Amino acid sequence: MNQPRIYPLGDNALVCESPPPATLACQQRVWAAAQAARGWPHVLEVVPGMNNLTLVINPLEADRDALTEMLRAAWDATGKAADAGREVEIPVTYGGKAGPDLKVVAKHTGLSTDEVVKRHAAGEYVVFFLGFQPGFAYMGGLEEKLHTPRRAEPRLEVPAGTVGIGGAQTGIYPAASPGGWQLIGHTELPLFDPTRTPPTLLQPGDRVRFTIAGIDA
Repeated sequence: MNQPRIYPLGDNALVCESPPPATLACQQRVWAAAQAARGWPHVLEVVPGMNNLTLVINPLEADRDALTEMLRAAWDATGKAADAGREVEIPVTYGGKAGPDLKVVAKHTGLSTDEVVKRHAAGEYVVFFLGFQPGFAYMGGLEEKLHTPRRAEPRLEVPAGTVGIGGAQTGIYPAASPGGWQLIGHTELPLFDPTRTPPTLLQPGDRVRFTIAGIDA
């Protein structure tokens, strides 16, 4: 694996960034380094991302050079993150009003809509990180045949619970928002609930399986 680039982001952050592509092995290093960094002095916040990790630091107290070396050592350390994550099953109704782009994905991939559904539901996905909005899980593991570019023109509102494909990833919108992913289905499971602890259903490292709750024409 290539060595990451570690650089300051303004006065109060350090970023550790690995070049693409995004892989599970790289994300495991991100999770392990994040777990280690949460105990370091003068680190105020730890933010895992896709192929990167950001440390928000106290600019008046932190030793940037020392933290840079600690971050590099944590990245180079072997082994996976201590928490391998849970397995979460998510029922999805594919197609229809809730999945208006299912036919678009089928046309792009050269598969039938039934085959797209079958292959999407057969995948083994891992949550790489949460971003975009609270509880939005970017998942790796989408079969290459299903990779489909995002829409040229994003929608102004995507309903909460909508399952989509964006390039090489699949994900679920936790709340209604604008979005440019190809929408293929919908789940009734709440992805974000501020009264729940933790409020997000999915966490980095969780393994996700989609099940077919139904297929709408």
